[in-house]
Amino acid sequence: MVVKKTKKIIPPISDRETFVSVQANMTDSDMSMEEKLRTLYALQKTDSKIDQIILLRGELPIEVEQLESEIEGLKTRIARFNAEVDDAKHEISEHKHLIEEAQALMEKYKGQLDHFTNNREYESLNKQIEYQDLECKAQEKKINDLNALIAGKKAEIEETKKFLAGRQEDLKCKKSELESIIEETTKEEAVLREKREALAEKIDKRTLTAYDKVRSNARNHLAVVTIQRNACGGCFNKIPPQRQLDINSNKKLIVCEYCGRIIVSPSFDEEIE
Repeated sequence: MVVKKTKKIIPPISDRETFVSVQANMTDSDMSMEEKLRTLYALQKTDSKIDQIILLRGELPIEVEQLESEIEGLKTRIARFNAEVDDAKHEISEHKHLIEEAQALMEKYKGQLDHFTNNREYESLNKQIEYQDLECKAQEKKINDLNALIAGKKAEIEETKKFLAGRQEDLKCKKSELESIIEETTKEEAVLREKREALAEKIDKRTLTAYDKVRSNARNHLAVVTIQRNACGGCFNKIPPQRQLDINSNKKLIVCEYCGRIIVSPSFDEEIE
């Protein structure tokens, strides 16, 4: 009787993968367990070096972006102030035109005073002259108010321009500093990223998904750690002696029961160094 081998059904890859969930599939490839562990730890060390380069740049990229946004805001503010000044100047022209019209009417009514026919007409002409005089004064007041507004806006424009010049100088310095750091680290980062890709290709997608998830959730971005002073190098919880022997044997994938990281032998670190 021939016994047919049942093919093992591998569940689809999920973004919720953890090292615990991939333990069962770690023996499904041709790579030895020790080689898998070494590859994972080499990947972790490479990623940590890339993290150090990004950390070296620090908050500079964000600061540059914020400064650029602030400078655009200041330029917009200056443009708005200039538009308000132009509008005020246009209004002043309109008020001056109204004053000219009122003065022309005053001259007209004053000329008619020499030819009035009765007291009623005389009083009416005087009222019109008085009204146009008040109109001139009202328009002059509006002009004075607008001139004060223009003076205030011009002062704000000058103050904003000075502040803008300072922020532009800050941006220039920050950009120069960032470009210098990028120039120093670009080649090293490119080599490291190339090395990372080569290491990642050796690891199955399920394990790599779990690795990326654990790394992204960890504050120190460590997914694979060594034993340090008889404790997990990630969460620093103590590891029992028997479990340490299993880790040092490099024959099993040992996951920390506290933090979910893979723990490997300290000898890996010594070999890499």
